[in-house]
Amino acid sequence: MSKNTSQRSEYYIKLYHGYGHSQDLLLYGHVFAGKPQTANPYSESILTNMVYLLKLFAVKPVSNARVTLHWGDQVLSAVTESDGFIKFEWESVVHLEAGWHDVDVRLDEDPAVAGRGRLFVPHITQFGFISDIDDTVLISHSSTVWRRLRTLFTTNPRTRKAFEGVAEHYRLLSIAHTADEMRNPFFYVSSSEWNLYDYLVDFFRHQGLPEGAFLLNQVKRWFEIFKTGKTKHNGKLLRVMRILETFPNQKFILLGDNTQQDPAIYSQVAMKYPERIHAIYIRNASAHKKEDTRLLLARLAQEKDVHTCLFDSSDEAIAHSRSIGLITA
Repeated sequence: MSKNTSQRSEYYIKLYHGYGHSQDLLLYGHVFAGKPQTANPYSESILTNMVYLLKLFAVKPVSNARVTLHWGDQVLSAVTESDGFIKFEWESVVHLEAGWHDVDVRLDEDPAVAGRGRLFVPHITQFGFISDIDDTVLISHSSTVWRRLRTLFTTNPRTRKAFEGVAEHYRLLSIAHTADEMRNPFFYVSSSEWNLYDYLVDFFRHQGLPEGAFLLNQVKRWFEIFKTGKTKHNGKLLRVMRILETFPNQKFILLGDNTQQDPAIYSQVAMKYPERIHAIYIRNASAHKKEDTRLLLARLAQEKDVHTCLFDSSDEAIAHSRSIGLITA
């Protein structure tokens, strides 16, 4: 677990990057029993990596635990769900400057048990970016369960591979139509579970990808590990819609792949809010779905005037971003 977690012997609170603005802030986390996972060993040993991954799923959620969020002079309370999940949503009584803000959550029955995290308040920029992770940024083989699991268990965040050129594309997008010190916000919405949060944050930092808020899937226990990466269609759709609702004054670019449901989910979003979606990028990671994806994106572009790009390499995506004036650097 990361350094934003403190503990006592029975419980610990794990917080994830929150996001929002002064009028609408969101923060997620979990309360678990036992000891938090130690730092990744970054070993080349397959056995060591397997043990590390298993520990990420060997969690014991604590339900019905009362926790309190301390935000300046504001105090908010919540109760964990059946899977230990915490959700806070509130309005700040003070105006928030853009950037990262520290946040503190404590266990009511023992205030010494505290989770410390950060909230992401984006600059007011023209564009925001919502990206999938697996097989969009991170080579994951999501369409094949055994290949996905083999990749997970035999590598670590420093040895996992990103698609060639994806970090450069995202870097250019982060400064599109804005100043370097006021970078565009990124939101990473994935079917991966909250178990993998630290793993993914570590991978993104190692690859030099833009920092942002992660919105992941319901935590799984060790006996559900073979179901990792599998979630319902509506879960991801609702998370994307929630981001659009939180930032109503920005246009968004959606980035995903065609191994699972990204084309259908993004199409639904664009059909409902075409004025909010500037472009959709789909990595062609599943060759047998290429034609269906192409037809779906072509229809969307024709009917809703949304820029679309089905690409095999990040160089193609970068070229398209330049062709529509999204990237000017």
